[in-house]
Amino acid sequence: MIFAAIAAVVLLFGFVAFTGAPYVPSRRRDLQKAFDELYRLKKTDVLVDIGSGDGVVLREASRRGARAIGYELQPLLVLISRWLSRHDEKVSVRLANFWHTPLPAETTVVYLFGDGRDIAKMVQYLQHETNRLRHDIWLLSYGFEAAGLTLHKTAGAHNLYLLQPQS
Repeated sequence: MIFAAIAAVVLLFGFVAFTGAPYVPSRRRDLQKAFDELYRLKKTDVLVDIGSGDGVVLREASRRGARAIGYELQPLLVLISRWLSRHDEKVSVRLANFWHTPLPAETTVVYLFGDGRDIAKMVQYLQHETNRLRHDIWLLSYGFEAAGLTLHKTAGAHNLYLLQPQS
């Protein structure tokens, strides 16, 4: 019985590793620095965290007044994130593959961790969504630089970019 449970968890995490970035928890201190120095969230902001993991980014964004929406492929992480965020009405966590899920119309900021194999594709997807929504979207990346975008600011491993609609 225990072996079956362990095997199920390994398979779930393994599936996600092949379809998206691996789970790498964000450190609250780094997030606070990014939100203090790069992009100060406002109550009017809607932050989307792609690959939201345990929801630490969502909860920090909510603590700063923004509405926060997480997309996560790993069902166990979705449950953990929902549990940890259960008393916060500004946080929602969706079991979803963002490649097949349009950004909400009110999205103003996207938080994204990625690895080398998907960065260009992610930026292309976000540009497509910016064009579709017809308004600017800020991209706060963790751990990578987005080639082809103009870097506005950097704080540690976080980078800030502005995506604007293109005709």
